[in-house]
Order: sequence, then structure tokens, then C-alpha cells
Amino acid sequence: MRRAMTTAMVAVVGAALAVPVPASAGPASGGVFPALQRDVVAYYDFEHPAHGNPAVERDLGRSHTDIGLVNGGAAMRERDRGGHVLRTKQVNPAALGNDDWKAGVYTASGAASLHRFNAAREATVLGWFRVVGEAPALNTNTADPADRYNAVGLAGVLSGDSDGHAVRALLEVIDVSGELRVVALGRRVDGGASQTFAASQAWQDVLPRGEWVFLAATFDYDTGEMALYRNGKPLDGFYTVTGDPWLVQGPPEPDLTTATDPAGIKIGGSFPQNTVERNPCDCTMDGLMFLDRALSPHEVWQQYRWGR
Repeated sequence: MRRAMTTAMVAVVGAALAVPVPASAGPASGGVFPALQRDVVAYYDFEHPAHGNPAVERDLGRSHTDIGLVNGGAAMRERDRGGHVLRTKQVNPAALGNDDWKAGVYTASGAASLHRFNAAREATVLGWFRVVGEAPALNTNTADPADRYNAVGLAGVLSGDSDGHAVRALLEVIDVSGELRVVALGRRVDGGASQTFAASQAWQDVLPRGEWVFLAATFDYDTGEMALYRNGKPLDGFYTVTGDPWLVQGPPEPDLTTATDPAGIKIGGSFPQNTVERNPCDCTMDGLMFLDRALSPHEVWQQYRWGR
């Protein structure tokens, strides 16, 4: 059961439009384990429409970054887990279009409110996820009616030069050597190579259809270490790229992400500016958090227990 939480005023409306709002309140505390509150850059519980607009969700973290509920608006708020959760899905699998339900925010020049991910040393992406329907979805960008996307988007922070797809830190399900796996995917340098840490366990066992699961992914851009957690416990996994894709070996130290503000946040699919459909998730989500620190295994466990 989620706890009631205080509100924080926020400053981004829709998928790409910024509107100044006074930051008169501190970060929410109810859904965040108290020791982690200062590290939460953005947090969404889908109980707080911003400025009375049900198509916009208020950020309860410190960054005041609202996100748009793209294409579905108020209909994307479903009752579950003792309150409201976010519903994302593919709307029309038979036609090319931009009507998939997803959420996020996008600013091509960089979202200043997400500055704490600028030249960041670490990051964590976490939340509650429930797969509702078939995954991966049919690919609406190809002529083959049987073709499917190679990934299912969950939640992530975009890179500074992102077109709405490329990320700095991401949780998703993606094809790894011909097999879908739950992964943490990160990129340290804008335009550079990404690294993927993939769960060894079959993705359907990590995310059984119809079951709420707590997932977390941590990223240490200085050491190159990544980790995945399910229901508070570490998942066995492996790195998919050999060598040093993040270019962390050698000076200077410490190794940080590119000194650019992220272009935004994507949830339930790519391109939160709604220009292209890709990797939709037929899912419900709740308690999404984006932190600028790689949580320890014990901290992930504490947050899982706190948010159940």
C-alpha cells in the first residue's frame, strides 16, 4: 500500500513545454524511503495532476520536472495498488501513427531541471511495473504485419543529445543475442557507445504477465559497474559488451557523464515528444524514481520494503 505524500511544485508541462511554477514545497517524502529523499531527482506516483491538468503529472522529486501523459491523458490514470497508476500501451498495432500511450518530457536543448544528471557520476532508475498484454508489440514502422519491435521500453533518462530515444540510464526489455531480457542500459558519453547489463533469468520470469514487480537499475559511470534488482534483491546477469565501451579506463578521474542536461525522460516507449512510435509497453507503472546516485543493495531493499 502506498503512503500519502506531500506535494512539490513543478515546472514542465506536456511533453515539451515549460511553464514557470513557484517551488514552494520540498520533495515528497511519503513514497520515498527517508534516507533516499535528497537523492531523488524526479519521482512520479500518478496521484498528482499538475495545475489541474490530468494529462500532466507533477514531479514530487527535487527537480520539479512535470511529465506529459502522451496521447491518453486522463485515461492513462488507472486505479490499482490502493490509488492511481500509469497505463501505457500500443493503441493501433495495424497502422503507422503516433498514438501510443506513453509518458515523459523532451527538450532538444536539454531539460535544465534535470541538471543533476549533467556530469553525473552515478544514477538509479526504479519503479513498479506490471506487464498487462503481449510483448514486444507489433512494429508499426515496417511493412511486415508480423514484425515486432526488439524491445519494450520501461523508464529512462535521455542523453543530452538524444532525439527522444538515446539514453543515459534506462530500464527496459531488449533482444540480447536473439533472446529478450530485462536489462539496465547506460551511456556515459553523449553519442558514444552504450553498455548493457542483462538479467540471466528469462524475462517472463522477471516480469510475469499480470504481476506487479519492483525493478531497479543502478549505474556507476566512474567504475563502469551496473546492477539490476527484482523485488529488492539483486539479479544475476552479464555485460553484453566486452572491453571499455564507456571509456572509463585511464585519466582523468573520476569518470562522469557528458556535461549536458538530459533531453528529458521517457516512460513506456521512446520519443516522448510524440514524433515516432517505438518499443511501446503494454503495462501499468507506479512509483517511478530517478536518482543521481547508484543505490547500494541494502538501499534498494529498503526502498522496495517501504514502497510495497
